[in-house]
Parts: sequence; C-alpha cells; structure tokens
Amino acid sequence: MFNDIGPLELVTIVVLAVLVFGPDKLPKVIQDVTRTIRKIREFSESAKQDIRQELGPEFKDFEFEDLNPKTFVRKHLDNDELGLKEIRNGFDLKKEMAEVTDAVNSRESEASGSSGSVGSSGGRVDMTKKPEDSGKDDRPPFDADAT
Repeated sequence: MFNDIGPLELVTIVVLAVLVFGPDKLPKVIQDVTRTIRKIREFSESAKQDIRQELGPEFKDFEFEDLNPKTFVRKHLDNDELGLKEIRNGFDLKKEMAEVTDAVNSRESEASGSSGSVGSSGGRVDMTKKPEDSGKDDRPPFDADAT
C-alpha cells in the first residue's frame, strides 16, 4: 500500500503527526487509523467473496487483479499457447531489411545496366542532362475554374 513512500517522507509524516496531534493523543490516533484500515480490508475481502459466490463455479479462478488490462494481457501471453515466442524469435528484422535492400539494389543495377539511355551511371541519375523530349506533353491541361 505504501510502497512508494521513502524514509524521508515517512519521517516527515511522523513529525507532522506529532505536531498536529501532540505526543499525548498520537497513540490513540494511530490505533484508530489502524482499526479503520483493518475494517476497510475486511469489507473489501467480504465483497470479493460475495462477488465470487454470485458469479458461480465457472469463475472460481477469477482474480480482481485480472481486471487491469496490463495484468490480463501479461497473464494470457505468458502461457504462450499461440507460439508467440517462436514467432518473435524467428523474425529477424535486420535480416529481412538486408534482403530487401539487396533485392532493390540488384534491380536498380540490372535496370541501369540493361538500358543505357536512362542517363544514370552506377545507379545514379545525371541531373545535368535534360530528359529526352518524346514530343508529347505529359502535363494535364490547365483548368482555370478548378483553381
């Protein structure tokens, strides 16, 4: 319950409690607080038991912590019924990317090697050359109403 309270914070709380309640009333306040916490825990446990009884025997393994989505997913993925670990281990992204890169580079080199009129050398395009004019205008007609 108090996992995130450090020692300095705990000392600060104790000092504030002594200053607010005084050393005479502090033991009674601590007893009241612990009794209240104990009653709240008992109430929540009885509520959990009532809910489990009302759900029936098919939910006998039901845990309220499973209502947290992270816990639910972690619990069901740890079983690894789907073979996700094998899939994850069998998938090597670096290897796949290297194969794709090699395939793309080999296609580029084949395309540049077989067609000498592309204007490229070694897979690079020469930007100083003007493209060959095929005699037809590839641009769509200008429509003044559309703009």
